[in-house]
Amino acid sequence: MTALFCCVKGLSVRYEQETALKSIDLDLVGGERLAIIGESGSGKSTLARALAGLLPVQARIEGNISWPALGHAPLPGRDFGFVFQDPGTSLNPMLTIGEQVAEGARRHLGLGWRQAYARAEELLERVSLLQPTNMRAFPHQLSGGQRQRVAIAAAIAARPALLIADEATSALDVVVQAEIVGLLDSLVREEGMTLLFITHDIALASGFVDRVAVFRGGALLEAGPVRSVLSSPANSYTAALIANHRDLSTPPLIAEVMS
Repeated sequence: MTALFCCVKGLSVRYEQETALKSIDLDLVGGERLAIIGESGSGKSTLARALAGLLPVQARIEGNISWPALGHAPLPGRDFGFVFQDPGTSLNPMLTIGEQVAEGARRHLGLGWRQAYARAEELLERVSLLQPTNMRAFPHQLSGGQRQRVAIAAAIAARPALLIADEATSALDVVVQAEIVGLLDSLVREEGMTLLFITHDIALASGFVDRVAVFRGGALLEAGPVRSVLSSPANSYTAALIANHRDLSTPPLIAEVMS
């Protein structure tokens, strides 16, 4: 049986009079790929930031988050990597691509700069960006999809156990979205990481995750294996998401749940 990686019990998050999460119970199993699905304001990004310890200081938090697999709260950059919707929020415009990816390896793995740069070259090759000009390029010189590839490389530079991708594809066009999802899938498999994939797009997530958890209005409506949820949704909101996925901007849902 696969070990429990993270356990969320009764997690509620409030901002003054607004409740962003309402008593969430959710487990994350080691090595799995879990998609958190929901529209804007559903609480999915709040959950991601709560797990990463990135909530603002004014947030009022109740409940408990434990990390059985780690034995301690995860350390940013070392135990988990975070990929944001806009790589501009995580990439330093003053540093070259090579420097930014190398810095994570140097700081968290204790490598010297020569070894860290070798790690950066390895990672940029794995995300299909290894060219001499790219190592010396600055973020503004790359396309949106290329910057997101760099952000992913930087996020996994220290070999984290958990990768959180928060709407990491929503600002990209459909073709690039598919490329980034394929990249995340392959990297997570190769590195043996656990993946938390935050998205509003149930069709996009359905092709590569193991489980889905559907959020609405700060509440967890249902969670389960992706094929089970797609074929027999327990909640009418989930059923509506599935029924409305055909808008020509998303790929099919797991070949229509294996036909």
